[in-house]
Amino acid sequence: MLAIGLLFVYLCFFSFVLGFMPVEWEQRPTLGTAFDDGPLVKKEKQNFFVMLRKLAIVNKPICAGALRRRIAKDLAVARVTMVPEEFILLKEVMIGVFIFIALPSVTPDTMMGMFAFAFVFGYMGPEYWLKGKIKKIKSVMVKELPDAIDLLGLCVNAGLDFMLALKWVVEKSPPSVMIDELNIVLQEINVGKTRREAIKDLALRYELPDLSTFARTLIQADKMGTSVTEALNILSEDMRLARYRRGEQLALKAPLKMLIPLLVFIFPVVGILVAGPILLDFVENNPFKNMTGGK
Repeated sequence: MLAIGLLFVYLCFFSFVLGFMPVEWEQRPTLGTAFDDGPLVKKEKQNFFVMLRKLAIVNKPICAGALRRRIAKDLAVARVTMVPEEFILLKEVMIGVFIFIALPSVTPDTMMGMFAFAFVFGYMGPEYWLKGKIKKIKSVMVKELPDAIDLLGLCVNAGLDFMLALKWVVEKSPPSVMIDELNIVLQEINVGKTRREAIKDLALRYELPDLSTFARTLIQADKMGTSVTEALNILSEDMRLARYRRGEQLALKAPLKMLIPLLVFIFPVVGILVAGPILLDFVENNPFKNMTGGK
């Protein structure tokens, strides 16, 4: 019975921990607009977002200056269709939800602590969610950047100039985070921004070392009048080598990351299976009973 009880406790703890792990559902293709929302549903969603935008206007005095610029930049990088006032409104709603959940258990002694807890978690929850989306998009960009540089190098080696090569890569490549950013760079150049400024803004928007190296190389080649083909070839080799080293680094970190689930989930089960029968046999046939005269 003791082994069964320990196993039940372990399964409960494992299920509790498993509940906090994010699960990504399989994305199945849809048949055109067969599964699109109807016009009434779309109208209701549009009216709901319009109401939220009107309600978020009250946060305009709060969200100004450096705070507004920082939130707007994070929302743009995370590809979240919100304005900074709506993001502040989301934080306020989360604070209200936490206060509503904690309200039944609030006593006069714990009121200040509960409100502080709700304020901190309600305010920081959307921030962590936004930072997580930014981190995910940046990791995707780091993975896709070497392939995009290879395509640009191949097009330039084939005889195209940089702008035509950039246009060909944007038009012929499948949609992705890196291709969307290159498309934004191409559109900015087409509306009058210089190539140096557009590429520099791309690097400043994401603040990635690999992307900064890519922008710096192209800007230096443009300033010095050197061949873009040679710069892209050297840059492509460096990016491939950097990605290989990152893979080696992740492979070396894997044993350390496996150590925690090994200690938490596997060793307790082995201990129950090995020590459980021995403990049960010791409880039922205690050898110390004969030594003490059965007392």
